[in-house]
Amino acid sequence: MTTLIQMEATVMTLTTEPDTAPAHPEVSSGAKRVLTMSTIAFTLMFAVWLMFGILGVPIQKELGLSDPELAWISAVAVLNGSLWRLPAGMLTDRVGGRVVTISMLLLTAIPCFFLTQVSGYGALLVLAFLVGFAGNLFSVGIAWNAAWWPKKRQGFALGVFGAGNVGASVTKLLVVLLPTIIASTAGAMYLGIFPGGWRIFPAFYTVALVVVAILTFLIVPRHDKMNGAGKPLGEMLAPLKHVRVWRFSLYYAAVFGAYVALSAWLPKYYVDNFGVELQVAALLTATFIFPASLLRPVGGWFSDKYGARRVMYWTFGVMLATTGILMMPNGHLVIDQADGTQSEHLAYAIGIVPFALLVFLLGCAMGVGKAAVYKHIPEYFPDNVGSVGGLVGMFGGLGGFFLPPLFAYTKVWSGFPSSTFFVLFLLTAACFIWMHWTVVHMLHRESPDLARHLETPVATATVR
Repeated sequence: MTTLIQMEATVMTLTTEPDTAPAHPEVSSGAKRVLTMSTIAFTLMFAVWLMFGILGVPIQKELGLSDPELAWISAVAVLNGSLWRLPAGMLTDRVGGRVVTISMLLLTAIPCFFLTQVSGYGALLVLAFLVGFAGNLFSVGIAWNAAWWPKKRQGFALGVFGAGNVGASVTKLLVVLLPTIIASTAGAMYLGIFPGGWRIFPAFYTVALVVVAILTFLIVPRHDKMNGAGKPLGEMLAPLKHVRVWRFSLYYAAVFGAYVALSAWLPKYYVDNFGVELQVAALLTATFIFPASLLRPVGGWFSDKYGARRVMYWTFGVMLATTGILMMPNGHLVIDQADGTQSEHLAYAIGIVPFALLVFLLGCAMGVGKAAVYKHIPEYFPDNVGSVGGLVGMFGGLGGFFLPPLFAYTKVWSGFPSSTFFVLFLLTAACFIWMHWTVVHMLHRESPDLARHLETPVATATVR
């Protein structure tokens, strides 16, 4: 840990040097095209990756699945969308994001098509796993945009790209805007190959994946930028030895993994606990997804302006407050009196409106926090964004894999649906404690004169 503290202190010391770079460095047209197409591709792939969150309800009804069985469908998709983030990011550093993005779009279209033909739980589980490959595009886009955008604008650029997380709401909004699409298309056949019902959504995504792959091929620059071209594999993996990388990974599991898990879990939570229709549940879930996605560029801007570590303090503070309230089960205390009577005290129940507002605030914190975590990476590891970003993204995605089954099983064990948020409270608390412990020890043990600063220390005057 001493090495970690020394490295953090060294980075902070280096930031005291005067910065002569322009406040708004010029951005090339190629960088803008890369950002545009990578964001579109990521939004689509994210929609494909998390479509089971809302489709799980009609799937469960058709196949007669239990809650844990349903949770595993989303979980295996999230798992495969996390496993390959490290190699995908490293490959992007070596060969460029253009070829990797196009290849991933086309590869994902194959199992997405076969998903339209599935009829049994076993085959559905396998195809959900294969379709989940779409989630790995995240680390590709991070490394690709970091290679094209100047350092002073990377926080904003990566935030804009990361806003593609809003793809998690695409299927949900289609269900809201076209409330009868599943029922009205059931039993129909389109183009002679695509069945209707809930299967109409993977059919639509199959076509969209191919179209976006073609557009990416035509629009982005043919001559790509590669930060890690020719770099030995051992050198690309060397940063993973730093404790700091694993700390960032835990942060991302809290702000992104929990976001993925809730995106898949909330529709059913609303249906089961508030008795709303699927369309209403989808709309309410979108009020969590939109801020958790669209505020990511704002989080990048905040991180550029105020420092990523300070933004993380704000993020974890809001997350602890909201999950701390949401985790409390409806009910009251019953006290046995000395005379044998009972009395009820401290009755607590949360309605759907305050619940949705708290979840909205939780989404805002996650959206800002996701950008802040990734702001750290090009600053500390500018030549290894692919490998470090891939590992951090992998752990974030794995958080989305482990959390939905954990939500289901803790509900079974405790009998409280609100145990979902107790799990998130504990995860957030662990992140906050580790971050604050690191900051306190870094500032007070190694550099007491920096104790008042979280990011860039005030440069000392020159002694004459």
